[in-house]
Amino acid sequence: MTSQLNRGALGANYNEKIIWINHDELQRVGARWIRGFVDMHQIDSSHPEEDPNIKALFKAVDAGFKTILSFKWNYTDRDFPSPGSPEHTAELQGLNRLLSIVMGNVDILVIGNEPFIEVKEGQADERLNAFYESLADAVIDFRKMHSDSAMSTRLYMGALNRLDLPVKHTPAVERMLHFIASRSDLDGVDLHLHIPTLAGHKAMLDYALPRIRPDQSFLATEFTTMWHWKEHIVDKASTYFCKKYGFPTGTKVHQVISSGIENPMPYEQWVDFLSHEPWYMEYENFVTDAMKLYRGTGRLNVATYSFCPMRYRKQPLLATDTPWMLSGVYAPSAVQLKPDGSKYENFPWAGQFRLMQNAE
Repeated sequence: MTSQLNRGALGANYNEKIIWINHDELQRVGARWIRGFVDMHQIDSSHPEEDPNIKALFKAVDAGFKTILSFKWNYTDRDFPSPGSPEHTAELQGLNRLLSIVMGNVDILVIGNEPFIEVKEGQADERLNAFYESLADAVIDFRKMHSDSAMSTRLYMGALNRLDLPVKHTPAVERMLHFIASRSDLDGVDLHLHIPTLAGHKAMLDYALPRIRPDQSFLATEFTTMWHWKEHIVDKASTYFCKKYGFPTGTKVHQVISSGIENPMPYEQWVDFLSHEPWYMEYENFVTDAMKLYRGTGRLNVATYSFCPMRYRKQPLLATDTPWMLSGVYAPSAVQLKPDGSKYENFPWAGQFRLMQNAE
């Protein structure tokens, strides 16, 4: 089945917080695609239609947005079930109940979230492959057995992480890519490109894309230079910023952010803070550059960029934390709300995001 490409669309990623979908925020920056995931071990499999995230997703469908839904199976604390076991049968039953309400209603369904992360230590091997292959085949069979409308939902599998690193080119990853290529009903692979350099983003594409069929495409449902930013949150904040806003000289970047979490700063101060950090401004065109790279392959279906990182975080940002709040299209909880109670567009990602909508 040949992929139906969307010319490299750029949409909004809400991860597990589909309930945070805000139609006004999406429209402000021109987003038409929404992506989120549901945890298959957290959702009420007996009544999935009552799940708040599913309800929020369907409201977006009714409002005319295109949607990507990923299914997450968290096996970090348990062994994969053996085929035919009660546990495996329960997984398939829960899957079928959810498929009965989403198939034909969402535009894209992704089998998996981050399987090579959401796995018990030592089991990212053929046991993982066998489990996800059984799920994929169940999804494919379900779609074939139902009405023509079910066929409108395109199928992807993944998401794979850090394939820029040769150490991640494991037999299990190779097997998953081969499996994706072997199934005509799968439109391609989902990739999570959290990589510190654009050269690394390219390396991951150069590894993954030749291993699926030429007629298949990819999703990039998460992408950032997060690990580059994480390296720098222990840096000293700029002398300019500290002097202007009364912070002691030597205040660390994460301490400035923590101060904002405790007492949200004006938006102008947030921009002043970020715009004077060279490590941040080095990638001020990241969304534009990444989208040009992805679209340049001719094989991008949809990429989605974060709309939900740490929007309501109250805990301090520690030196060892991952600063997801730097990556969102809308400003995080370290920034004051607008007078009307809405969030400010984040610097510089909202402008980049809007620009890439018009550049499709």
